[in-house]
Amino acid sequence: MEVRAFLALDVPFIIVVYLAVLLFIHPPWRVLLSSLAGGLFMGVINALADLIAYYVHWWHYTLSELILHLPLPFYITDVLIYGSVAYLLIWRFWRGRGHWFALLLLIGIAIFGIVRDISGALTRTSYTMWDNALPAALVTVLMWIIMFYGGYWIFTRMAPARETLMNADSAENEESEVLERHEHRDTINS
Repeated sequence: MEVRAFLALDVPFIIVVYLAVLLFIHPPWRVLLSSLAGGLFMGVINALADLIAYYVHWWHYTLSELILHLPLPFYITDVLIYGSVAYLLIWRFWRGRGHWFALLLLIGIAIFGIVRDISGALTRTSYTMWDNALPAALVTVLMWIIMFYGGYWIFTRMAPARETLMNADSAENEESEVLERHEHRDTINS
């Protein structure tokens, strides 16, 4: 698949999936922006690693229509799916019965990315061609650890904890109920 075909066929689907997850989780703006910042960090680190790998001959992309030797539309998957959606799901399920799912995502996404990239390159089923296998494998492992957990660190520093938001919502609800009771009592007394 060429870059333009990915942009035309896959990116709209990725955006629809992203919007569906947002409807499911319904995060506050601050949490949404934090997840996008973490995802953007992932995309930038991946692009930088790919660019450095090209110039030091660790790996390169075999696609046409590359910009600066990079398939720029491919990084939207890192930003929206592996970054923002993953961080939002971890944030949503961290407390409660779904904690196991949050841990699975927290551990599994980096492992999945590492295994997918290495196996794709070794079996020649991905869009990358490894020029030097040992450094490419080591850099792939380091890249996924740095980009996923670095993005998660950014997300956790910027986003409020879910419990904080839930406590604030319950305090607002109690406050509005008290005001409604006072207003109701005042209308009765009038």
